Amino acid sequence: MALAEQKAILPGTEERRRFQRVKVHLLGRYMLPDRREFPCQVINMSPGGLAMLAPGIGNVGDRVIAYLDHIGRVEGKITRIIDNGFAMTVGATPRKRDKLAAQLTWLANRDILNLPEDRRHDRIVPRNPAAMLMLEDGSRHNCRIIDMSRSGAAIAAEFRPPLRSRVMLGRVQARVVRYLEEGFALEFLHEQLAETLENSVTAQ
Repeated sequence: MALAEQKAILPGTEERRRFQRVKVHLLGRYMLPDRREFPCQVINMSPGGLAMLAPGIGNVGDRVIAYLDHIGRVEGKITRIIDNGFAMTVGATPRKRDKLAAQLTWLANRDILNLPEDRRHDRIVPRNPAAMLMLEDGSRHNCRIIDMSRSGAAIAAEFRPPLRSRVMLGRVQARVVRYLEEGFALEFLHEQLAETLENSVTAQ
C-alpha cells in the first residue's frame, strides 16, 4: 500500500520539475470539499499545479474542483497556503497534461504580446453605457458597458455567450475572451479609433 501511495505522488513531483510554471491571469470558480463555491484568479500555472488568489481557503490535502477560463475543469489537492490563496496540484492524464502545456504556452505568449497594447490603451467609462449585443445565432440582447478601450470592453449582462464566440457590440466585431463576476470581457477583432469608439459600440 505504501508503495502504491509513493507511485501516486511521484508523477506530480516529476511534473513540477519538468514543467516551469508560467504567469497567467485566469479567472474562474472553485469548489471545496464542503461544496462551498468561490470566484478565483489563477496567478501561475503548470500542467502539474497552479497557484490562485482565493477568498475561501481550505486545508492542505483538501480536494478542489475548479473551472477556469480557457482551461476548463481541473481538479487536485491543496499543497500549501499562500498569501490570499493557495497552491494545488493538477490531476491529469499525460495526454491532458500535454494539452495543458500547449494551452499555457498560448496564454503566456498572448499575455506577453498584449501587454504593451494594454498599457497603451486607457480604459474609459462611456457616457451612455447602454448597448446592444448580437450573438452568433443572430439574437440581440441589451447589455451595459462597464468600461472599454480601443482594443476591448467589459460587459455587464445576465447572459454569458460561449468563450471565443464572435459577437457584435453595436457596430464593432468582437470575441468573448473571459468571464467576469457580473458579465464577460470582449476583445475587438480590429483596433478602434478613439474618436469614434463610443458611437460605434453603443450604436443600436
